[in-house]
Parts: sequence; C-alpha cells; structure tokens
Amino acid sequence: MFHKIPQAMQTQMRRLEQIDVRDRRDGTPRLKRLRQIPPQTGKFLALLAANAPKGQIVEIGASAGYSTLWLSLAAMDMGRKIVTFELLPEKAEMARETFKAAQVETVVELVEGDALDYLAKYQEIAFCFLDAEKKVYQACYDAVVPNMVSGGFLIADNAINHRDTLQPMIEQSLHDQSVDTMIAPIGKGLLICRKI
Repeated sequence: MFHKIPQAMQTQMRRLEQIDVRDRRDGTPRLKRLRQIPPQTGKFLALLAANAPKGQIVEIGASAGYSTLWLSLAAMDMGRKIVTFELLPEKAEMARETFKAAQVETVVELVEGDALDYLAKYQEIAFCFLDAEKKVYQACYDAVVPNMVSGGFLIADNAINHRDTLQPMIEQSLHDQSVDTMIAPIGKGLLICRKI
C-alpha cells in the first residue's frame, strides 16, 4: 500500500504537510489552520483501516483532506469508498480541491455539514476516524459505537494532548463493555476502540 502511493496523491500530501508546518509557525489563527495529523498517524490509520472488517469507512472532520488521503489508500486497497464529513465551508472547499488534485474523487465522498446530522444512517461502520472539535467527540462516540460492526474500529485523535477535555469520553470508552479500548502514543495520542 505505502509502496504504491499514486504520484498525484503524494504531491497533495506533501503540499498539505508544508501548509500545516507554515500555519503552525506563522501564527495563523487556530480555526484557519489545517490542524492535521502527522504522517506517522496517517500511516497507522491506513494500516488499521486496511484491516477493518466489511462495512463503511467514515471520517469525522476532513479539514483539507490530508487524513482522508491516507484512509483512501486503505479504501482503494480494499475496493471500498470512504465518507468524510466537514462542517466548515472553507475547509470543505479545500478538501474538494485536494481530492480532485489527488485523483481520489471516485473513492471519497465528501459530505459538507454536521456529521451528527447524518451518522444515524450509517448502520454498518467498520472504521471511523474522529478528528473534529473536541466538544463533539462524546456525541460522535455515542452515535458511532452502536452502529459499528463486530471487529470495527473507532479511532479518536488528540487523546493525549487534549486528555483533560476528552477524559469523560475516554473513561466511558474504557468502561464500555461493547468495545476493547486503549490509548496509543502515536502522534498526539489515539484512542483506539475495537467493537467486540
């Protein structure tokens, strides 16, 4: 999978990585920054998603589409599609441009709007990556986990660097009898929940 990343996708990944570094250095306001995952997190997500059981691949929080590109590698490898949600119109437009330039439009469906308005219709989620505003994590967890297939994954970013904010959801997941849960020190910390 990593040895055959299409050139158009590699070009877009490098472009977004450069923008992200610049945004973090030049004082770009928080909501304007891409705030994307680091490459090692992207690779880890792609590996997990490529081994998810049959079902939907969902992403909550596309931003400019960087993490979606990593997930699309797994989707292409398995002959599936990914649905990604983005609430902010300017980020959704950037994501559209990313997907077009990376030539993954046939694999990625971008839904512009609040994921919580749509998640109920996804009944067989095999993999979900959650990387949105931290205040919605709990509601997303509550919406996704009941609709996951056995063996499916919910991965939530920022479980270490936003641990205080996310602690109630983390505690719930650790005591939730329907999932096996751990926190992996990858990137900014990934909460990994696997449906039993």
